[in-house]
Amino acid sequence: MYRVFVCSCFGVTEEQVKKHVEGGACTPRQIASACKAGTDCGSCVRRIQSLLGRGSCPRRDLVDQGEPAFAPTAELMDAEAA
Repeated sequence: MYRVFVCSCFGVTEEQVKKHVEGGACTPRQIASACKAGTDCGSCVRRIQSLLGRGSCPRRDLVDQGEPAFAPTAELMDAEAA
């Protein structure tokens, strides 16, 4: 089996990154949270960005339509009001 490593620091493969994308990850930071890729030396971040591409991402679609990508939760709104 042929594996293409995206992040050699943590042994994360291209296939693993793509699975996280299928699971809803839309940004390098979300990929990092899921598997640590991009959190050590950082040399893989551009490769991760290219794998993310401009595919469909609900948050990205909102931004493209001029809508806010982040809607504060009730907890955040309550904390700001205090």
